[in-house]
Amino acid sequence: MKISNKHILTSFARKHTDATHPINKWVQVVENYNFRNHNELKSVFPSADYVGNKRYVFNIKGNHYRLVVLVVFTISRMQVRFCGTHAGYDKLKAIENI
Repeated sequence: MKISNKHILTSFARKHTDATHPINKWVQVVENYNFRNHNELKSVFPSADYVGNKRYVFNIKGNHYRLVVLVVFTISRMQVRFCGTHAGYDKLKAIENI
């Protein structure tokens, strides 16, 4: 799949260097897979949560960090909407609209 807004990941990893390897691993898996639907995504990322409006939340580094990603299966695209700490994620309102 193609990932847009990778700069969000890069910027976050600069501030939280312990997230660099887990984020890079997530990117590698996503870019080497063409998820066609929710079930395929969940088979690779069982802890990913669908939060509505095409948004999924991925746990990074053993749930220390979170990604909110818009997933459009029909065109094989993912758009990073948020990458942050658990505390930062908890402050988000209306995750399905981010």
